Amino acid sequence: MRQVKDAQRIVREFRLRQSRQFLAIGLTLILLLLLALFYTRTDIFGAFAKDTVFMMQLGIIAVFIGFSAVNWRCPSCNKYLGSDIRRRTCKHCGARLA
Repeated sequence: MRQVKDAQRIVREFRLRQSRQFLAIGLTLILLLLLALFYTRTDIFGAFAKDTVFMMQLGIIAVFIGFSAVNWRCPSCNKYLGSDIRRRTCKHCGARLA
């Protein structure tokens, strides 16, 4: 019975982490595109220096990478899950994730 509850907890935790990861991907893409729009549409938003936009984009990417390094881990063994967002099992411990 305890193993079943642990397996259910792992699946729930993975779904939460997966949802946060999808949200982070979407938010990052929107922010990067918005900054590109700020740079190209000076008639609407005013002029942004190329260096400023580039540094802001680098900052957003760095925050995304940092978030992913912390969030995208197996709920069972806490190892990084890799690039497959639709992962079904952990390649390190074999825990069922979905």
